[in-house]
Amino acid sequence: MSKSFRIGQIVPSSNTTMETEIPAMLLARQTIRPERFTFHSSRMRMKKVVKEELAAMDAESDRCAVELSDARVDVLGYACLVAIMAMGRGYHRVSQARLTKHTAENGGAAPVITSAGALVDALKVMKAKRVVVVAPYMKPLTELVVDYIQNEGFEVIDYRALEIPDNLDVARHDPRNLPGIVQSMKYQDADVIVLSACVQMPSLPAVPKVEALTGKPVLTAAIATTYAMLRELDLEPVVPGAGALLSGAY
Repeated sequence: MSKSFRIGQIVPSSNTTMETEIPAMLLARQTIRPERFTFHSSRMRMKKVVKEELAAMDAESDRCAVELSDARVDVLGYACLVAIMAMGRGYHRVSQARLTKHTAENGGAAPVITSAGALVDALKVMKAKRVVVVAPYMKPLTELVVDYIQNEGFEVIDYRALEIPDNLDVARHDPRNLPGIVQSMKYQDADVIVLSACVQMPSLPAVPKVEALTGKPVLTAAIATTYAMLRELDLEPVVPGAGALLSGAY
């Protein structure tokens, strides 16, 4: 009998993409590997992607971690990259340690992945030095994200802020626009293209196309989170059609 794993997700209340893209990847993996997955979410309130709402939302993540540990999930993903990065450099380590501690205190110890930490770690796995970044946020928040990534030891050689303030509108952004956006950027000297530094902006369908167009490995926050979850569960991090990181090359 194949082993089943419970995937917990701590999700901004207005996020509709994390619960589609991460299950899509793990269900695609089920076509090539025996393991099975179920998906369980807890929500924290957030509608506008502004610093004040992000900070208030992050405070709710403690409750979400405890709720999900009630369900004895095997791993938890914190599904908001900018909320973590807006709290200050290196904050993903603080958040992961605190939330993991809550699950243990509740008798349901499980590792916590943040999409922010997963993205940074994935860039290290891919041995990236120079990256370009596409983000849906307003310019000041995008600059915070760029600074956070650079503080972790990478050079962001170009970035694009799509300036979509409403989080529901971020989910409505058409991934078919992404290849054209990347082509207008200075990606030629990049080691990795971060196609979506946000788990709410849909990007998965565009990943193979952007890799084919640019000849570069493409990463998204959702792909990085999926990779990190599989590694935490001690499973082979392979997913068909989900870009270089999950191709089995790393």
